[in-house]
Amino acid sequence: MTYVSATLTQLSTRPVITIKARGKKITLAVDVSQMILKRMDTVGYVISDVRISSDSLTSQDGKQRNVSNMEIDITKE
Repeated sequence: MTYVSATLTQLSTRPVITIKARGKKITLAVDVSQMILKRMDTVGYVISDVRISSDSLTSQDGKQRNVSNMEIDITKE
């Protein structure tokens, strides 16, 4: 709920906000966006864009790993 509160605070002052997440935290970003859409449905927030990508990073053991990224844009209708 902390992320939902922070996102709603940002939406009160900005027309568009972007929720960004990497790796295992992508599910949290999706959950936050869905809570905002479903609990604030009378306000009219919508997901305007979703971007998915991946980065190749070097782990501590020296191996190359692909890490998924997601960005979710939320706007007011």
